[in-house]
Amino acid sequence: MRRYLRNTDWILVSAVLMLSAIGILLIDSATHSYSQVTGSGWYTNRQAIFLAVNILLIMVSLQFDYKLLNRIAIPLYVINILLLVAVMFAGKTILGAQRWLQIGPIAFQPSEFSKVIMIICLAAFLESKAKYLHSFTEYLPTFAVVFIPFFLVLKQPDLGTALVFIAILLAILFVSGFRIKWLAWGAAGFAALTPVFWMFLKEYQKNRIRVFLDPEKDPFGAGYHVIQSKIAIGSGMFSGKGLLNGTQSQLNFLPENHTDFIFAVAGEEFGFIGTFIILLLYLVIIWRALTIALNAEDDFGTLLAVGITGMFMFHVIVNIGMTTGIMPVTGVPLPFLSYGVSSLTANMILVGLLLNINMRRKQLQF
Repeated sequence: MRRYLRNTDWILVSAVLMLSAIGILLIDSATHSYSQVTGSGWYTNRQAIFLAVNILLIMVSLQFDYKLLNRIAIPLYVINILLLVAVMFAGKTILGAQRWLQIGPIAFQPSEFSKVIMIICLAAFLESKAKYLHSFTEYLPTFAVVFIPFFLVLKQPDLGTALVFIAILLAILFVSGFRIKWLAWGAAGFAALTPVFWMFLKEYQKNRIRVFLDPEKDPFGAGYHVIQSKIAIGSGMFSGKGLLNGTQSQLNFLPENHTDFIFAVAGEEFGFIGTFIILLLYLVIIWRALTIALNAEDDFGTLLAVGITGMFMFHVIVNIGMTTGIMPVTGVPLPFLSYGVSSLTANMILVGLLLNINMRRKQLQF
């Protein structure tokens, strides 16, 4: 046990636990008015219980070398595809999206765990092909690996998670030798195909992009979320209104305030000071993840850590961007703060992987 404690990245652990504790406080505040429907503290208790369970699972997982994941990447990929296909045929629909699988009393989102699996599979695939990747065409199988789950998640529809796959892919490609000029070609090709991509979007997704450009275009419809979010954040000013004292969140003017728009609750109740601390904690996590990537024992560990970093960065930038009105609303949760046991569990698995990679870097001490 002492060896584990000695080789644990306590800076990373502290940042994650502090964010998770802040998240539980915010979820409790955001759902305070829900108590008559769900019972007092239902969301808070559920998030806290799963946080405790996940911490225990991480402690157990640290006893196993992360390199074992390289050997089971293909079975994981197959399981991932099967779960995403199962959602298409037997998924539970909530708020117009078919993203959940129901197994007895438990409902979970396979797309959240799909992010974890995609990081593992991409890292394993590119690590095994590293000696043969010299031209753009040799990277095409990598794109195929991502395209299948990307398409299946996009069909749910879940554009936000589908875009997370692209962020993970770009992050891992960047350190695997993929040339910058190829990324530029890809960006140009994506821009050229934007009209085609637009045709496949659902109408509500198109409306989100329209109101991003002009929220006042539909202030009581598609633009309502963004307008209320900006009002909430702005009203918090420097020091905030205090926990449970936010007007937009407590009076239910702010939709999805315990999930996608949790940062708006933080802005209203904690103000600039509180949101600055939250952003600082995210920067610490990203810094430690990049440090672990740079010092990993092998290429597989480096690619894993970079993929995890890319995913966390995308979630933070997009979620905070949409709540402040500088990015379209995509339904991407804020790691460790937003309510959601599937999201929390997936994020904690990734933290466990980072700790595992860091520990194995110190094998002589271990």
